[in-house]
Amino acid sequence: MKILVVDDEKLLVKGIKFNLENEGYTVDSCYDGESAVNMARTGDYDLIVLDLMMPKKDGLEACQEIRTFSTVPIIMLTARSEDADMLMGFESGADDYVTKPFNILALKARIRALLRRASITAAPAAAASADSGTVISCGHITVDEDKRRATKNGKEVELTMKEFDLILFLMKNPGKVYSRESLLDLVWGYDYQGDTRTVDVHIRRLREKLELNPAQPQYIITKWGVGYYFAD
Repeated sequence: MKILVVDDEKLLVKGIKFNLENEGYTVDSCYDGESAVNMARTGDYDLIVLDLMMPKKDGLEACQEIRTFSTVPIIMLTARSEDADMLMGFESGADDYVTKPFNILALKARIRALLRRASITAAPAAAASADSGTVISCGHITVDEDKRRATKNGKEVELTMKEFDLILFLMKNPGKVYSRESLLDLVWGYDYQGDTRTVDVHIRRLREKLELNPAQPQYIITKWGVGYYFAD
């Protein structure tokens, strides 16, 4: 597994790189957002750890640009703990968010969790029979679990890993309402310590990408005071 670590604090990068290499990962590093975008475009990484505040391009700009050509899992790092920073990170396409100072064991756990989910796409198509995968369609929305593809009216829509995991989970359980806390537990799949508004941001982005009219969603529905569900 190949990871890119990006932060303008060189000692921090050195420490993260050392710990991840001890876990058996191949680790590249750089120190500004512009270099991060260039390396992400050509480096074929399995995951990126990306700082928020950096020279040339900040983490939000870099993340947004990377999302125009890649769905690689991205963990955003920041020294600031304001909710607005977290929400902007998710809006920019980050899959997870870690606030400095952090425990390296917690960061490694987040990395392992994201890589486990990403590994679903690594299996060759020939390893499964033609009818072994799950393809779910409802109206104009279709998701293919094996290929991890989502389409809207037959046209493929680029989703981040967490966006795909969330819509797949909801479509597999149509009509069942899940609280934000339940979705964090069931979809994020580990002891996530972030704000439950993480779910709200991902729901909003899914509506923007998959609903015909995001302001009046037909399928990705809010049950006021309870949570979210996929209309069956």
